[in-house]
Amino acid sequence: MKQRILDILKNADDFVSGEDISNKTGISRAAVWKHIKSLKNMGYEIDSVTNRGYRLVSSPDLITAEEITQNLNTEFIGRRLFIYDETDSTNERAKASGEIEGSVFIAEVQNHGKGSRGRGWVSPRGTGIWHSILLKPDIPPSEVSQITLVAGLAVCKAIGMGAKIKWPNDIVIGTKKVCGILTEMSAETDMVHYVVCGIGINVNTENFDAEIKHRATSMYIESGEKQIRNDIIARELNYFEYYYKKFLEGGLGAILDEYKENCVTIGRDVTVIYKKENVTGKAADIDENGALVVETADGTIRVTSGEVSVRGIYGYV
Repeated sequence: MKQRILDILKNADDFVSGEDISNKTGISRAAVWKHIKSLKNMGYEIDSVTNRGYRLVSSPDLITAEEITQNLNTEFIGRRLFIYDETDSTNERAKASGEIEGSVFIAEVQNHGKGSRGRGWVSPRGTGIWHSILLKPDIPPSEVSQITLVAGLAVCKAIGMGAKIKWPNDIVIGTKKVCGILTEMSAETDMVHYVVCGIGINVNTENFDAEIKHRATSMYIESGEKQIRNDIIARELNYFEYYYKKFLEGGLGAILDEYKENCVTIGRDVTVIYKKENVTGKAADIDENGALVVETADGTIRVTSGEVSVRGIYGYV
């Protein structure tokens, strides 16, 4: 009911009387007042004037299921949303949940956010989108890493702003990282139990600590404008389902051309870890299995995972 009242206020050009809201919602004016009070407690600034009614002045930047759902056009991704004010890690919440495929776990704050290679991921309150998508694909475990590429393309498209994919699991704007992706799975030799795709997007972060500011950015820093996180989440989940369904139906090849069009790594000089050694060369392609094809002085190699430094990105010169 709060959402219905909020929608009425959002769509109004001026004050809306308590009587009008009561008539539109079918609840008493006293109940309307209680819901208005609850919205104010949530951070919505609402003017209340005798004989005029209520007027929405401003909305807080809170992640809510209602505002995400109203912009979703998915069949199953994001149709079950679990939103935490604070948690250890949304990946951990997803893995322990036992929920259905497509469930999404979002936190305002992560105390132990997870990045790649066992690194932590800083997840401050109210600034980013820290979330995990639970998947149960009927694919071999050897293909699960390709879901990271699916996620990368979805996030890249949702962010816009000239964002590109740095293979395999980062999204960059210009030369700095705006998003990281961590895909984990539970599987047996020939069967996947579940996959958790964790995604962290720097949205409204205004500045970064000295040790990472040379390599990290946010949508706010790049655009100069505050972004609406609920809209970005919905947009990303819509894209994710679109590309995920194409992937399930046609394999990575179904999205590979579009992925490569949005991949900043291809065509650049890179340093990769290959067979436990640093190897330099030029990133020539992404193959049908999602591996990075690198041309080196000693021949062509295919890198399936690991650290990849790209010339011109994150200060690598």
